[in-house]
Amino acid sequence: MRILVSNDDGIHAPGLAALVEALQGLGELWVVAPERERSAASHAISLRDPLRAWEVPYPGARAWATTGTPADCVLIGARELLPALPEVVVSGINRGANLGEDVWYSGTVAAAKEGTMWGLPAVALSVCCGFDAPDYRAAAAFARRLLPLAAEHLARDVLLNVNVPNLPPDQIRGAQVCHQGRRRYQTSFDKRTDPRGGVYYWIGTGEPLDEPDPGSDVSAVAAGQIAVTPVRLDLTADDAGGIATWLPSANA
Repeated sequence: MRILVSNDDGIHAPGLAALVEALQGLGELWVVAPERERSAASHAISLRDPLRAWEVPYPGARAWATTGTPADCVLIGARELLPALPEVVVSGINRGANLGEDVWYSGTVAAAKEGTMWGLPAVALSVCCGFDAPDYRAAAAFARRLLPLAAEHLARDVLLNVNVPNLPPDQIRGAQVCHQGRRRYQTSFDKRTDPRGGVYYWIGTGEPLDEPDPGSDVSAVAAGQIAVTPVRLDLTADDAGGIATWLPSANA
């Protein structure tokens, strides 16, 4: 099995190393990851800047670092750097949750989504550690069991967004297939002035506000369970048919 591994925390991230170590023996491991952290890059693609990639030494895998985003990494990995298309794409292990609306911002999820867009089974993995030190062991062990099954069974227009509680493996209370929950960020702006008098801002978020919702990824992780959320590429809201009743005419 040819496995393409990427992330958004960068080529030197401990979560990436933990994932590569856990996947040893499952097949050919190929790593393509950003040279630096690209968290919250979402699905950005480098269209107006040159994309550079160079091979780097990596234990247990052949690896490249790139100047690009997580989505760039999977794109150039699958299309240029690997000898053939990978059979499965896995992204992570991210330091921090990708729950609820995080999937819109997440570079981790975007890397998996780029694989899905190429018709490949893909999995995104995150540890929900907040500001605490992450324990990657449970996520790494689950990834090793999950990946061969995902490669065999996962629908090609669906990716799996996996969020693991920041707990020792023996404290994980099983895994649950979930729907996407809701979380709201308390966005703030720290306004500052540089030495030349120019104004700049740091965007801050603080702790997210998660809505209690039985069966959601948010609730599963809060209960100590691994949340496995299937995410489909087609974002059409099929249950919003009432729009047709108030949609304006195309003609003035």
